[in-house]
Amino acid sequence: MVETLTAALWAVNINLPTVSLAGWIASVDAQMAQAQAGGAQLLMLPEFACAQWLSFAPGGLALTNQVPWLASLADEALAALRPLPSRYGIALLPGTLPYAEAAGKNKPPSYHNRAFLLLPDGRVFTQDKLCLTPSERNPEGWLLTPGKRLNVIDWQGLRIAIVICLDVEFTALWARLARLDLDLILVPAKTDMLSGFYRVFGCARARAIELQTVVCAAGAIGIPLAPVAVDTVLGGAAAYVPCEASLGFTGINAALEPHAASSGLSPLLFANDLPIGAARRIRHGAAEAEVWPGSWTAEHVTIANAKPRS
Repeated sequence: MVETLTAALWAVNINLPTVSLAGWIASVDAQMAQAQAGGAQLLMLPEFACAQWLSFAPGGLALTNQVPWLASLADEALAALRPLPSRYGIALLPGTLPYAEAAGKNKPPSYHNRAFLLLPDGRVFTQDKLCLTPSERNPEGWLLTPGKRLNVIDWQGLRIAIVICLDVEFTALWARLARLDLDLILVPAKTDMLSGFYRVFGCARARAIELQTVVCAAGAIGIPLAPVAVDTVLGGAAAYVPCEASLGFTGINAALEPHAASSGLSPLLFANDLPIGAARRIRHGAAEAEVWPGSWTAEHVTIANAKPRS
């Protein structure tokens, strides 16, 4: 069973243009090589890293057609990415992308915001975003369909979940995840402003404490084709662990400050030797926790004066 894991977290600057899908695949290939050279066992890209493809989209592509166009390239992109994990011996989460699901005879497809985890042994796992933002369910823009299932992934003795951006913010989900004995949680994200960055990354840090586990987050930088002077989308990356003395007190294994598109950077953060085994022992009561009483559901608590405000 894995004791430690090094993750490479790529805060992709999607404001930087790419000339073709092949060019984008080549950039991922290059980062896989860099991740391997840095001793990583996993490379993670942010939510909607594929939006960089819009830089070579057909001219005049309407906002309502962006999701179907991106989804039309999904299978080609995945086919090109699938050999990389076995080539480099590293797992790859290439962010999320719109993915079409057939809705039935004579009905248009629905589109999910879907993450793919490609493993070196050839297995592929998926996870759909469960709670969508208003911009992801806009009939006049990006119209997506929320997922209804959360998948637990087994890899090298680890229990892994992928929780996409906004899904990290809601305790209704995390109270259920707390019962699953998760070793590693991956959070690909994309936030529109600094406030969103701190919401998502702050909640990811809190979840590492709540579940006594390791949480890695990577956020996209920028908007495709936007002038950098008005591009408010900031992204960064971080790896969080429980706030315990034996794990270094702060709960932060590695963190990259939020970057703006104007930086011109697309930085890669190495989260080295994530203490997965040590966190597991604390979670199981086989190592000392300062105050953590174990997963706590509050089901026994009665709430007084719980009537809704009139």
